[in-house]
Amino acid sequence: MPVFENRVPLRVVQGIKAFSRTRRGVANDEAADPSPKPPGTSKVSGQTGARVRKLKQARRRVAREGRAVLARVRRLVGGGGEAGGIRPENIVWIFGSARTGSTWLASMMEELKGHTVWREPLVGALFGNLYYVRAPHRRGGNFILGGERETWLPAVRAFVLQIVRLKRPDATDNGYLVIKEPNGSIGAPLLMEALPESRMILLVRDPRDVAASHLDSSSEDSWRNRNLFEKLGESGPSRSPDVVVEESTRGFLQSMGNAKQAYDAHEGRKVLVRYEDLREDTLGTMQRIYSALEIPLEQKDLWRAVEKHSWENIPEEQKGEGKFYRKASPGAWREDLTPEQVETVERITAPLLREFYPNGMP
Repeated sequence: MPVFENRVPLRVVQGIKAFSRTRRGVANDEAADPSPKPPGTSKVSGQTGARVRKLKQARRRVAREGRAVLARVRRLVGGGGEAGGIRPENIVWIFGSARTGSTWLASMMEELKGHTVWREPLVGALFGNLYYVRAPHRRGGNFILGGERETWLPAVRAFVLQIVRLKRPDATDNGYLVIKEPNGSIGAPLLMEALPESRMILLVRDPRDVAASHLDSSSEDSWRNRNLFEKLGESGPSRSPDVVVEESTRGFLQSMGNAKQAYDAHEGRKVLVRYEDLREDTLGTMQRIYSALEIPLEQKDLWRAVEKHSWENIPEEQKGEGKFYRKASPGAWREDLTPEQVETVERITAPLLREFYPNGMP
């Protein structure tokens, strides 16, 4: 069943515009005929009277079709507290970039009562790549995400909530759904605008360490290439280390830049977390996250989650060079990158480095 099989949202926007035009027309007519009227008589007559009637009709039409939109969205996505749905305000997005510690953070959050984690749905990539990469110059009415934003943002919202309801029925109406979406962060501005009630975590890591992690994962015997070989029967494309560093850093800049844009514009509950702080004081940083997001929890449950997923408790055979869990050592880029590679990263990400790491590594 299509989310919007008719043009109700478009008619609402058109009705609002017609309502505004009619209201301005009434004001102009009254301004053009300021003469006082005898007591007990109406100022509305002639052309102005016709405009007032149109104004009332437009108001009724907008109200009627607006109610239809809300009813349709609630019915289709199961939102608004209906059984089987997730409240938009109970969605927690983790945005930022790949290789910033989002897997670790999501794993700790998943241990907590009432928390469900959805890993990498790439819904942000679905909308973000189209809007910001494939067609950034197309904003006209023919473009699927063009024209008045009010005509398509409700559809983005409905799509996300309906897919959540269908794909993650385990996320109950009383719990929290943590959406780990670093690789979909390019679409963060659209998602947070469509779902302003939801909560947001902006996870930041030194881009030099991020580049070093990408460089390690591009090696021939890395965890990433082993996974590709198992799935496709071939390893990833061979690229020079300098190319890997530059390409991954440009990707980091775009993802983190859009995530930061969404964070700055979001007026709801949000928190900015640096990986380095999470690593240095995991329990304290997790407490700060939950305080900022205004999510109640038991401290003993948080302590157990932090302890279970600490670096020290990861089996030794799962850690090290070429593995998913590599170093967890902030500042290790000094050993992993050449001076030329460091210069490349610092040049590309200079604005983010100045904002988040003004004094170098803490």
